[in-house]
Amino acid sequence: MTVSRPNAALAPQASESTWADRALSRAEIQACIASGAAPPHFERCVLDGLDLSGLDLSGARFIDCSMAEASWERSRLQGSQWTGCKARQANFHLADLTDARFARCDLNNTLWTGSRLGSAMFSEVRLSGASFQGARMLGLTFEDALMVGVDLREMSFRKQTVRRLDLTDAELGGCDFRDAVFEAGSLRNANLKNAQFAGADLRGVDLGGLSIAHLAQFFKNAVISAEQACVLIGELGVQVR
Repeated sequence: MTVSRPNAALAPQASESTWADRALSRAEIQACIASGAAPPHFERCVLDGLDLSGLDLSGARFIDCSMAEASWERSRLQGSQWTGCKARQANFHLADLTDARFARCDLNNTLWTGSRLGSAMFSEVRLSGASFQGARMLGLTFEDALMVGVDLREMSFRKQTVRRLDLTDAELGGCDFRDAVFEAGSLRNANLKNAQFAGADLRGVDLGGLSIAHLAQFFKNAVISAEQACVLIGELGVQVR
């Protein structure tokens, strides 16, 4: 994709709010916000490495944009929509993303510490290595997501349907999975210290690396299949015939 920075003649007028195929600067985005136009709509724009901290882009839409290593720290992004974006190592520390929607985005190694993510949704995204420590996550939903090594400590999934999450090697200490229903996915080698699984339906989940001690300590009253039980016992070197 070839993009160029717009000159003044090419910039959107006050009544417009769509930017497409451009490498933008913070100043240009600030000017768009100051124009008072409708929430901006960005398509195939390049925001890589920009400092966008503290901006109010509530309701903005981002489609197929590149924003690797961009900083959204303390930005207001309520109700924003992100589709097909590449945002590896972006920083959302303390940002307000209430009701935001992320679909088919690369969000690997992103930082969400202390952010507000109430009722936000992540679908078909890559979040490997991301950290959500200290984020406010009431009503946050993930589905069909690659989340290897993600940090979700203390998050509540209670009574939720957990759909196809690959949480291999994830940090899930203190998470509440009570009465949750898992549809496929993986908890292989995840850190589950002090996590709660009472009443959870884990049939179909990859539980590889789970020790019998952890099973007894954290999975009391959870439901697993006979096949899963055989795999867990087999990992101890015991043959089940």
